[in-house]
Amino acid sequence: MGSLAFSRADILDQPAPSIAGEVARIAREQLAPLAAGIDDGSVYPAEVLRKFGEVGAWGSHVPHEGPADLRCAIQAMAAIGEVCGGTAFMAWCQNTLVWYAANSTNMKLAKRFGDAFSTGRVLGGTGLSNPMKSFFGIEKLKLKGRKVEGGYIVRGALPWVSNLGPDHYFGTIFEREDDQGTVMFLADCSDPAITLTPCKPFLAMDGTGTYGVQFRDVFVPDELILADPAAPFVKKIRAGFILLQAGMALGVIRDCINIMDEVDAPLGHINRYLPQQPVDFRALAAELESETMALARDPYNEEETYWRKVIALRLRAGEASVAAAHAAMLHCGARGYLKSHRAQRRLREAYFVAIVTPATKQLRKMLADS
Repeated sequence: MGSLAFSRADILDQPAPSIAGEVARIAREQLAPLAAGIDDGSVYPAEVLRKFGEVGAWGSHVPHEGPADLRCAIQAMAAIGEVCGGTAFMAWCQNTLVWYAANSTNMKLAKRFGDAFSTGRVLGGTGLSNPMKSFFGIEKLKLKGRKVEGGYIVRGALPWVSNLGPDHYFGTIFEREDDQGTVMFLADCSDPAITLTPCKPFLAMDGTGTYGVQFRDVFVPDELILADPAAPFVKKIRAGFILLQAGMALGVIRDCINIMDEVDAPLGHINRYLPQQPVDFRALAAELESETMALARDPYNEEETYWRKVIALRLRAGEASVAAAHAAMLHCGARGYLKSHRAQRRLREAYFVAIVTPATKQLRKMLADS
């Protein structure tokens, strides 16, 4: 873990607010002009993602001599999300990829990929949607693997994995064919036995590098194994995986408040009759941010009460995103219904926050089962 610790030490030479501030500046100057293209699928912002990595956006949450702190990563993601929800989602994908490598006990993997992922030189995502559903009894694992000398042979298909490209990596999990549990590994998209298939158009965020991924007897060497067995590793990283998503929600909510403020001068005289006002969402956003920052200080907390708080916070964040975007649309009225207005984009992005794994219905199941 030496290389990972070193990269985070470099980043910590800057106070956390300066990282989020630099991310916000890049988002305003370089990301904002691309937001519409990311939404309609004509742009995948690889260079901007790398710029964010250069100023520390992907490295602040790397564990340093034991503990980890997710606060700066979430703040940076929220700054991105305030400009573009699709890119905030890609930021979460990159941050989770870093989180996987940083927590792996495979030192060869950590040394090879730690700095590359955390600086943004190598981009990638997370293929844990299906595994996270499988662990809570919602669906079966879609990847199978058999042990061979020096690694595993993996086959199967994942319907949606994001922030991918031909030179990207992502973390996912397969079930061993010998019934000896599950294994988490890094998938190399440049492997000729891995096929990326573009997905059908989505409601929003088509520029997020989202593909169906086919594994045709892919050889996964021991050097790409994140955790074997996977279950204890997933338990360690699960709170971070979910908490980081709060950055998406906070960014979307903040801009929905901005949208409501922008139309106050021309429409405030009639908008005051709407039941939800910007002041309500400011209070809600402040409350969510405070709770998020408190939980983000201690992502390795193993107490069940902590885990329930993480799940409950994530549920509230998704529901608050939809509520804020809905209110923004109503405050804008007909002008928000124009394709050229970002209010309708925010509504579509907010629904994604509520349905991305773990979705609202899964979170409610998790709370009921815990």
